[in-house]
Parts: sequence; C-alpha cells; structure tokens
Amino acid sequence: MAEPQQTHADPTSLAALRARFGDDHRWWVLWTVMIGNMASVMAATTINVAVPAISQAFGLGQQQAQWLATAFMGPMTLSMLATPWLLERFGYRSAYLWLLALLGLGGVAGGLSNSIGLVLAMRMVEGLAAGVLQTIPAVIILRAFERHEQGRAMGYFGFGTVLAPAVGPSVGGLLVQWFGWRAIFFFVLPFCILSALMARRYLPHAAPGGVPVNEDAPTPDAWSLALLSAALGALLVGMGRLHGSDTPSGLALLAMATALALVFVARQRKVAAPLLRLDLFHSPVFSAGAVVSVAYGAMLFGSTYLLPVFMVAALHLPPATVGAVLLPAGLALAFSIPLAGRLMTRFPLHLAVAFGLIGMAFSSLAMLAIGPETAIAWIVAAAVIGRIGLGFVIPSLSIGAMRGTPPALLPFGSSSVGFLRQLGGAVGVGLVGILLESRLQAHGAGGTLRAYHEVFALMGGLALVAAWAARRMRVDKVTVG
Repeated sequence: MAEPQQTHADPTSLAALRARFGDDHRWWVLWTVMIGNMASVMAATTINVAVPAISQAFGLGQQQAQWLATAFMGPMTLSMLATPWLLERFGYRSAYLWLLALLGLGGVAGGLSNSIGLVLAMRMVEGLAAGVLQTIPAVIILRAFERHEQGRAMGYFGFGTVLAPAVGPSVGGLLVQWFGWRAIFFFVLPFCILSALMARRYLPHAAPGGVPVNEDAPTPDAWSLALLSAALGALLVGMGRLHGSDTPSGLALLAMATALALVFVARQRKVAAPLLRLDLFHSPVFSAGAVVSVAYGAMLFGSTYLLPVFMVAALHLPPATVGAVLLPAGLALAFSIPLAGRLMTRFPLHLAVAFGLIGMAFSSLAMLAIGPETAIAWIVAAAVIGRIGLGFVIPSLSIGAMRGTPPALLPFGSSSVGFLRQLGGAVGVGLVGILLESRLQAHGAGGTLRAYHEVFALMGGLALVAAWAARRMRVDKVTVG
C-alpha cells in the first residue's frame, strides 16, 4: 500500500480511498486490521481459561486437552504461508472479509458443538482464518508507514492487539463461571462484525502496493501444501504420542515429519510459486530473526497455555480469579508495547528483543517459588514482569526481522516470520503437554505442584536461549525523522 496505482474510477481503490479520507486513511486501515487481529488473538488465547471446564465436559485427560490449543495452532501455522497469494489474488478487502467470516463461523459453530470432535474441527477452522489475519498487519505497517513511523505504528497496533489477551482471559473467566465453556467461542463474534464493517469502509480492493488484484496469480504449489500439511500433522500427532507404549510410534512420526520437511524445503527451490521464499534467508538479519521467532514462539505459546492451567490445577484458583490475576499482566503488556515502539527509534532492535526475552525468562523462573499459599500479589508481579518483557519483543521482532527485505518480498517475509513463530508455538504447546504429563505421572498425585514447576523451568531456559540467539539479530539504529 505504498504507492496508489489504481484510478479513482474505482471507489474502493487505494487512490480513491486516500483521496476520500486523506493522510489519516492509513491509520484507519491500521485500526481495522487491529480489531480483526484482536478477534483472532482472543480465539487463540481465551480458551485456555476454559480448558478445565471443556476437559470435564468431555472427559479429557491432560494429553487430550492440549489438542484444544494444537488443533488451532497447526492450521494457523499452515495458513500463514498462503497470505501473499491471498492478497495478490483477492486483495486486502475481499480476503479480509472472507477471513473474518470464517473466524466468526468457527466461533459460532464451536460454541454450538456437542462433541469434542466438532469442537476441535471448529478450532481448526478458526486457526485457518487467524493465521492470515495475524500476518497482514505487519505488511501494512511496513508498506503504509515511513521507516521512522513504523515503531509508533507498531506500538499503537500492539497496544490495541494485546488488549485481547489482557481483557480476554478476565472476561472469559467470568463467562465460563457464569455461562459455561460455550460462551468462550461466541466471544469473538462482536469483534469480527466490527472489523468487517470497518474493512468495507477503509480497506482497498487492491493487492499490496496499491496494484490491482491479479486474478491470474499463480496458485501455491499443491505438492508443497500437501507436504507441509503432512509434516505438520506428523509433527503434532507424533509429539502427542511421546508417552508410554505409544513412544515408538511417536518417534517414527517425528522422523517422518523431519523427512517431509526436508522434501518440502527442497521443492521450494524448484517451483514457480513457492510457499516459503528461501531467498529471504540470504539476509543474516532475517535468518537470525527466524531462529529467534521459533524459540520465542515455543516459549510464548507454551507458557501462555501453561499459566492459566497451572493456576487452576495446581493452585486451585477458580476461573474468575485466574482472569483477574492475568488482567494486570495484560494491561502491563498493553502499555509496554507503545513504549517499546518509541524506543525502537533510539536503540538497536536486537537489544530490545534480548531484554524482553530475559524478562520473560525471569517471569517463568519466578513461578518456581509460587505455591498454593503464595499471596496473589506475587503471582501478579511475576506475570506482569513477563508481559512487560513480551511487550518489548513483539514490535522489535516483528519489524526488525524484515528490515532490509525488498518491498516485493515483504508479504513473504511477514508470512514466513509468522509461520516460524507459530511453528515454534505449536512445538512449545506440544512439549508443555508432553513434559507436564510425564512429570505428573512421575510425581504422582502429591507432586502436582512440583511437576508444574519443572515445566516452568523449561520455559525459562528456552527464553534465555532465545535471548542469546537475538544477539545476532543486529539491525542499524533507526533515526527519528
């Protein structure tokens, strides 16, 4: 959306919309995708406070309960790589409206489901939509805003977006307590409707760059899509079987996932429309950002899944209290992101990323000192520190990894960073479920707290590894202009 190239004859072209709304149009576009992103983030995170209730309703064990998260994250990870083609083929407006409709449909149908199979299927539908909805904003910020404005834009966008996980668990906890777990699925619908109304008003019927949509855009390679789907499926199912007598089959599936992934990467070098542009990795900054994205995603999504379940299952707090505990942390995150966005113009981005990851590590390791007798204030403090750290990572990593990427590759860079982050997240949630199940079995009924503490230690160590890797993500300091 950098240079309008459509004529004013089309009232939904970028040129016509900019003429109608002036220079503020780009900000209205940002608010539009922010609200849609909020809906997708809430669909991903608010269900965590309902996991115990859903598990009780359908008789799920811990290992089965983790599929409520992985059923969402697997399709979400896969769909991110389709973002460049969707935007080129359908344009911002049509693609966004269809994605919001898909997310809302998944929420409504999930809330009306009477079987765990249908619930998981609707989580997959929501994940497909959320993957693209969460990839588009970075493309818009990098194209519509000048370099010296990108930190401020990302800060404002992040402030609004993190209100979803800030307010979501609190409201979600109340909804579960008052109306049951089904209310969680309906929670996203008002946000989908509001974002759709704004999209019809502000989003152009154009591809990135303001160019007309290309109805002849080459579709993503079908074999690449099949290979990646099979690899992700083998990875997630294999990780779910890494316990007891199923361990050999789980290891076999992980080996299959590795082989399929290698074939997928090799194919990307040959096809005309690759899902993953390997030339992005020629940039050392992007390569370092990719490594950090995987580790950061594993730690972020693993801990996001773990913390609410820990407070319910190990600390025996009711869902409403869990939501109240998470609210200050969410607000701290919301206010730290604009601050981090401002600091992006003054400090190297790799230092901001490392600082944030160290804060997240401290938060996880602090949970080792928390038990049922611990004052709620200490739990809140530990969560707040972690969310402040997260607030420094979000804008710095999202923008920093793509600094220097050619404009034509920005949609591919954004989708690839998102894909790698979600891939790490899917692995992280799987690892949390596997390790937690094994430690609960090892320690028995009286060792629940110790089992959770050991998993938090893993999350803290993973964040420190990611902080160490961030030192290679060196980006020149941005000057304020």
